[in-house]
Amino acid sequence: MLAEETVFGTFIFGTAPLLVEVAGRTGLDWLLIDLEHGTADESDLLPLLMAVGLTEATPLVRVEVGERIRVGRALDLGAAGVMVPQVHLAEQARQAARWLRTQPAGERGIALFTRGMEFGRIGHHGAAVRHEDLLTIVQIESRAALDEVEAIAAVEGVDVLFVGPTDLSHALGIPGDIDHPAYLEASARVARACRDAGKTAGVMIWQADDIRRYASLGYRFFALTSEANILDRALRGELDAARRAATVA
Repeated sequence: MLAEETVFGTFIFGTAPLLVEVAGRTGLDWLLIDLEHGTADESDLLPLLMAVGLTEATPLVRVEVGERIRVGRALDLGAAGVMVPQVHLAEQARQAARWLRTQPAGERGIALFTRGMEFGRIGHHGAAVRHEDLLTIVQIESRAALDEVEAIAAVEGVDVLFVGPTDLSHALGIPGDIDHPAYLEASARVARACRDAGKTAGVMIWQADDIRRYASLGYRFFALTSEANILDRALRGELDAARRAATVA
């Protein structure tokens, strides 16, 4: 993010560590374990994060809800960044950023012998600046968030503003219509707010061709749907090809 590179990842919907490792070995920059809409819960988090750790991908977590303990647990288990859903106000974004920072700069509880603190190797002094290596992502998925997006982008400690096209299009009264002028203007406004504040704009991509429209606006953090969705598409494509081949034979 600091180097202004474009990065690609996917959301992890399932709970199979082996498939997470496979996904991490494809060359994706990051994998995000989705505790909000995926099938995993907090008890599944450790083996999934360990599976990502076997690859070059960066392990991220979307917490179920924006709460200090949920963010702290994900970080203690080894997440390198956290996505907080349903952030509607700048004050909520400010609070989320504080949950990734230890005292006195923030409100993250300090426990040194955790996986996220490298089992004590980071130490007391390192804990104070641990947040510098962690990614803080807040979601823009409501009218309220859009109305306050410039203030949200200006919050110190927030790194990425992430657009959820499904939620945002529904909030705008145009469910699923990402070609609608209202959605196009909304996504452009998020990009402008990020650019003006020196932050990164991110978005969920439904199909690869959509990247062009977002990249032209300045988006650089792309989620290629979820591993389960990609698997579904791949299997359907392979099945269709096999049936066509069988018919020709």
